[in-house]
Amino acid sequence: MDTLVERDRPMSFIHLPKSWQLPESRITPEAAYWNRRKFIKGMVGMGIGASAVSFASCQRPNAMDPELRETLGQPLHSFTANPDFSDAGRAITEEQYATSYNNFYEFGGTKNIWAEAQNLPTDPWTLAVGGLVNNPQKYDLDDLTKRFPLEERVYRFRCVEAWAMVVPWLGFPMKALMDDVEPTSNARYVSFTSFYDPEITTGPSWGLGRDLPWPYVEALTIEEMANELAFFAVGLYGRTLPKQNGAPIRMVVPWKYGFKGGKSIVKIEFTSEQPATYWNTISPNEYGFEANVNPDVPHPRWSQKSEKIVGTNTNPFDWERQETIIYNGYGDYVADLYA
Repeated sequence: MDTLVERDRPMSFIHLPKSWQLPESRITPEAAYWNRRKFIKGMVGMGIGASAVSFASCQRPNAMDPELRETLGQPLHSFTANPDFSDAGRAITEEQYATSYNNFYEFGGTKNIWAEAQNLPTDPWTLAVGGLVNNPQKYDLDDLTKRFPLEERVYRFRCVEAWAMVVPWLGFPMKALMDDVEPTSNARYVSFTSFYDPEITTGPSWGLGRDLPWPYVEALTIEEMANELAFFAVGLYGRTLPKQNGAPIRMVVPWKYGFKGGKSIVKIEFTSEQPATYWNTISPNEYGFEANVNPDVPHPRWSQKSEKIVGTNTNPFDWERQETIIYNGYGDYVADLYA
């Protein structure tokens, strides 16, 4: 789920709803993804019919392609739902759309790259973290799902191409990894490098793939990475990440356009200088380094005033449009970063 080529509060006792939140809606339990009727029956029996109705309204009768279902990850069980991020103000996007309508430019220039992305090798996997840190680390595949407590967060996802989803991610706050590696006082930026092998990640089929500035690199300021919204996803919809969604670990920064969310990360480096990033290098007038969602700043080739909601109808040409919200609706969390 990305862009033209994309690459995802501390717990409190009183939760004040945001302007975009819907009342009385809840995070959908993992089991509901696989058995709608059983879930609704159970919820009604528990006396919370409003949530069941809300969930039922976001379900559609479309059957998932059996081959697509084979690409889905393995169930994750040891996680908790974060109540501060259980309602994105819209229905959760159907899993079949979130796992098949993706940009992952290393595997092609269309949205339909999920089959090609199965060539991504994910086991074994090493994520190296270094640069200006006191405690450099190398995390293996097992570390990514067991070293840090996992939680589920329902976030809006907004592509720079003006389409949007709502995804229940599984993972851990970026701040947890920062605490583990202990950045030095000189660290001002953080770069995130994605997997690249020219024999596997061949790029778009129209011939320019090998001439682009691989590997894919994205970056944040140290303050952005420390923000409570910034998240590393290792799963979605109750399972480990499918390869087309950036397995085994990807960035999720929901107040930014999706291309800021690097996929299949193999290296994280803390630096004193702003790193060069993929799309900002290719076309800086179209893809800024900051890339925050902003309806008042158009892309040079289209407006950002509204967005189409993926999966709201079976025909993509009929997907509903809604107004874009500054910072994708997360201004309460991030606006002070840009004051």
